[in-house]
Amino acid sequence: MRDISRKIKTLRTAVAQATLRVSPSTIALIKKNKIPKGNPLEVAKVAAIQGAKNTSQIIPYCHPLPVDFVGVGFTLGKSEIVVKVEVKAIYKTGVEMEALTGASIAALTLYDMMKMLDDDMEIVGVKLLSKRGGKSDFTITKGRRLRAAVLVMSDSVSAGKKKDESGKLIVERLKSLNVGVVNYAVIPDDAKEITKKLLHYADKLKLDLVITTGGTGLGSRDNTPEALRKIIEREIPGVSEAVRAYGQERMPLAMLSRSVAGVRGKTIFVSLPGSKNAVTEGLDAMLPALLHSFNMLRGEGHLREN
Repeated sequence: MRDISRKIKTLRTAVAQATLRVSPSTIALIKKNKIPKGNPLEVAKVAAIQGAKNTSQIIPYCHPLPVDFVGVGFTLGKSEIVVKVEVKAIYKTGVEMEALTGASIAALTLYDMMKMLDDDMEIVGVKLLSKRGGKSDFTITKGRRLRAAVLVMSDSVSAGKKKDESGKLIVERLKSLNVGVVNYAVIPDDAKEITKKLLHYADKLKLDLVITTGGTGLGSRDNTPEALRKIIEREIPGVSEAVRAYGQERMPLAMLSRSVAGVRGKTIFVSLPGSKNAVTEGLDAMLPALLHSFNMLRGEGHLREN
């Protein structure tokens, strides 16, 4: 079973289809409600719902998940029954297997209820028609490649007493998303120096994204939030809220972070805590969805509606 503990919850949807080939006489009996075992469509609908809800008990590597909706529909042709199953869940992993399982079990239930009447019945296909809500829905950005900087605020790292891990982790994550990191720097926890560096990134280099790490706690030298608030023109509270909420589910101390996110001109700033684990969680919480904001800054709006 894959580890999905680092994923965020999103609305996941999937639609699957199963096709059962039957004789025209069987279709006629269904329409006249003369199948000996009862109405096969009603029973198959219940079976599909049960199958979707219990997929993890049938397919070994499927995660148990909270299914929010299962919709089942049938189309009767001259010599076939098409079953469509839609599944929705707000969770960390997709629901395509739930939709496929529901459609498959509906087809098997129809087969079981009518097998004494039709020796030529055959399940001729089960396929996934669509799925949405995964990472690919939030990674699309248009236009030029984004340019970013990573700034580490730490007295001990800048003095050579400790090695930086958090800043390098951010650099690698951004590169994995095809974001160009044009500057990586380590400076002390000095408010004036932080402000000067941040203004340079926004006003001189005109970067798209600046992610900082360190200086977001409650210590006397934790100056990053104050420095950021002096230069940003608009705050993006949802980003810092998402980072704290994600971290809080994993570490109770995450609520003490004073991380800030905001915009100056066309540059987005996000401050993350200094620890490697906190940075990992912060990046998991906001990436790749944060990259969609650059489409909005360019006046391109939302690329797709959920």
